[in-house]
Amino acid sequence: MYAYDFMQRSIDRRLITRNRSRNCFGYLAYRALIGLIFFVAFSTAQAQQPVPPVAGTDTAPLLEQKTAILNGLDKITARISLIEAPIGEFVRFGTLNIVARTCHKQPPEEPPETAAFLEIEEVRPGFERTRLFSGWMFASSPALSALEHPVYDVWVTDCKAVSPEIADGKE
Repeated sequence: MYAYDFMQRSIDRRLITRNRSRNCFGYLAYRALIGLIFFVAFSTAQAQQPVPPVAGTDTAPLLEQKTAILNGLDKITARISLIEAPIGEFVRFGTLNIVARTCHKQPPEEPPETAAFLEIEEVRPGFERTRLFSGWMFASSPALSALEHPVYDVWVTDCKAVSPEIADGKE
């Protein structure tokens, strides 16, 4: 844009000094034409850049699982806990109530990706419930959408389906 501004200033100076007493319509039309030329040139240069493919658009669909596997970090004790959150059920971690609404995992032949939609609330005695997080968490990039809490960290690691033997009560 610097070259455009510099060129416009020099053209403006020449036209203003030459056409002080003439009609300004020609000057405005000329300036609009120059602006249009630069707009078209820059927009076509931007449009010709290749667009990176979006992960998961041309691959097999994500498989929905029945349980989200999460890790929870208590920053005060420095302990990491494994949390198994069945879909649609509350799971307690410290003062947090965690509900996994859905959990998706790529098939084994695709690049690994696990995503879970979580709702996390803080429940403290004497206070109202506070919604801390509601959204998607991704196992491949946990910092993309993270829980921001001074005491706890929660992140998705995996999803798993409940095996039929465990679901029927047989082990």
